[in-house]
Amino acid sequence: MKDPVTIPTGITYDRESIEKWIFSGNNSTCPVTKQDLSDPDLTPNHTLRRLIQSWCSLNASDGIERFPTPRPPVNKAQIVKLLNEAKSPQSQIKCLRRLKSMASISETNKRCIEVSGAVEFLVSLIISNTNRPSLDDEFCDITRASDEALSLLFSLQLTESGLKSLIARNDGFFESLTKIMQRGNYESRAYSVLLLKSVSDVADPFHLTRMKPEIFIELVQILQAQISSKTSKTTLQLLINACPWGRNRVKAVEAGAVPVLIDLLLESSEKREIEMVLMVLDQMCDCAEGRSEFLKHGAGLAVVSKKILRVSKVASERAVRMLHSICKFSSSVSVVHEMLDVGVVAKLCLVLQVDCAGKTKERAREILKSHARVWRNSSCLPISLISSFPSS
Repeated sequence: MKDPVTIPTGITYDRESIEKWIFSGNNSTCPVTKQDLSDPDLTPNHTLRRLIQSWCSLNASDGIERFPTPRPPVNKAQIVKLLNEAKSPQSQIKCLRRLKSMASISETNKRCIEVSGAVEFLVSLIISNTNRPSLDDEFCDITRASDEALSLLFSLQLTESGLKSLIARNDGFFESLTKIMQRGNYESRAYSVLLLKSVSDVADPFHLTRMKPEIFIELVQILQAQISSKTSKTTLQLLINACPWGRNRVKAVEAGAVPVLIDLLLESSEKREIEMVLMVLDQMCDCAEGRSEFLKHGAGLAVVSKKILRVSKVASERAVRMLHSICKFSSSVSVVHEMLDVGVVAKLCLVLQVDCAGKTKERAREILKSHARVWRNSSCLPISLISSFPSS
């Protein structure tokens, strides 16, 4: 314990630990008493801190270092003063760096920055940069300020209410993030995706269904660019959040998502990433446009079949669900024969023999029954699996 603080219930904790419990964990009760913490006021326990520091000093011969006295949290007046002084691009950059330094100290500082008007300030910098067409020296300073603002806005890890307020008050924010994804550097593009994902986690269907096609085009470009593993997974999660709605699925398909996702599935060996790719492809295959694009890719059926029983139960469930949609709505003669040739039928027979979720087995059985005439007596089907082929 380095910075003891007492909460309204009378219990003393280390500041870093209780801040993590309250702010990062979204908990609203005291860990010990379970009493409500509607007002998480953290009062420094100076007496205990001095005792701890004294103990450290007395035991210095044993290699115990005395830690410095923690800096007090910032207050709203300090933040407001800092924001009011940020008039020119140069002063704005200075202000942003000061805010970033404050935010890095503690969760309490982050929440203080959030409620002191800094979010509106950061968003205004981002929007003003994306709406400014000139390329003079002043524009370069504004771009630097915008990049700093974008980074800080993400690092604040806004609360759910803060994110919802951000959506409600700033109609042009989505458009600004899209423009940054179009012409920003790799770091800015990554932060844009991370912010969009955070917003999509709390956004209501009204805002999600209004996502413009340009956003999906840029998300697909970012998946192709493979900026980083974290950015790719965030982009996939953003697509998962956005594509339960039909119109968004079509936008994603028209943006070229399906072939990019299949290529990513071919290249990836990371379990969670594969699961997420299959989740998005499954959503895409819920619409005719998505199934059409999927079947145009020469490796689509083969790679999805390969992932069944090799990655996880989640991956197998999604892969079989996707094949079920294709078989039910897009099973032309050529597709039926391709499923046999690339091993889909054999893999589905194997699914019936092993321990899988009941729904997954049920879908596999339905697929096999639907084309039993063509598949059951085929020489492409291993003899060892014929016994598990369901009767029609």
